[in-house]
Amino acid sequence: MSITAERLASLIQRELVNIVNQEVKDKSFGYINLTEVKVTKDLSFATIYYTILNDDEDVLTRAHKAIEDAKALIRMELAKKIKKTRRIPELIFKYDEALAYGNHIDKILKTIK
Repeated sequence: MSITAERLASLIQRELVNIVNQEVKDKSFGYINLTEVKVTKDLSFATIYYTILNDDEDVLTRAHKAIEDAKALIRMELAKKIKKTRRIPELIFKYDEALAYGNHIDKILKTIK
């Protein structure tokens, strides 16, 4: 039985929400929101887009480092949860700048008023 990339992406996102926030120990930047997961057609790579509420550059750097440090543990925990695929894709975490860009546009619109 084969699993599609879209189905695996939604399964990964559902399971990773809890795993990421349990494995990333630095709570100075708060909760990590996973906005989207994209899986390649050959199911070998999964790009996980995340955001945090604080858009300070130092906090973003610390959050990215904490996620990268815990990536192996996150992948192992994900493998325990997902049994529908033989191989868990390689995880690539990227900061989703859409929320920060939206907040920037909102600030500009408020100053125009």
